[in-house]
Amino acid sequence: MVRQERALRTRRLILEAAASVFDEFGYEGATIGEVVSRASVTRGAVYFHFASKRDLAQGVVEEQFVQDGVPERSCKLQEFVDTGMVIAHLMPRDPLLSAGARLSLGQDVFDDFGGGAIPGWISRMEALLAAAGERGELLPHVVPADTAWLFIAAWTGVQIQSQKLSGRADLERRVSGLFQHLMPSVAVPGVLGSLQMGPDRGARVVAEAAAARVAEGGGGESSTEPRGAAEAVAAGIGVG
Repeated sequence: MVRQERALRTRRLILEAAASVFDEFGYEGATIGEVVSRASVTRGAVYFHFASKRDLAQGVVEEQFVQDGVPERSCKLQEFVDTGMVIAHLMPRDPLLSAGARLSLGQDVFDDFGGGAIPGWISRMEALLAAAGERGELLPHVVPADTAWLFIAAWTGVQIQSQKLSGRADLERRVSGLFQHLMPSVAVPGVLGSLQMGPDRGARVVAEAAAARVAEGGGGESSTEPRGAAEAVAAGIGVG
């Protein structure tokens, strides 16, 4: 058991180091040697967990889906909003999310990864919209699959433009604006009026999730910022 826990910690350490390398250099510019250096592990340790650079990049992309840190809501459209806002809050702070986005959209690996994280985020958001529809939260014309696809495309575009123009400094404000434009065409009036979509929503949800982990005895740290994407979100839009 101790050996298994140590292996899991080493794997996580390698993924975090790899994320910072991929985020900085892209897939083609990244090297296993740089990952070894940043993780302070042996090359053999890296290859024990990941057979190649491609497998390592795939691991970074998939790590986003390990654990869902967005609290479940009775209002599924609020959960839908919370998911997008949490990722907007975390992406400038978490190399795993940022690297996953770069790998998912990079022209050098896009075809090889089959869209990277994008299909997973579309599926996640479609499921939330479908659940919202079952609860009567959606306007009659809304088709969850179509709306999820369009939302992910729009979120990706917002993230790319925010990265280019402000280094993601305004990402939370811009994603909040996206929701405020989108949700009137999706939510029934009674639900729309109750949705919380402000720029600080992601930070508040992250703090809520951290407090819940501490209360349950599952978190030993007092910080409200997660250590990585897997601890904070597996349900967000780290795709652009």
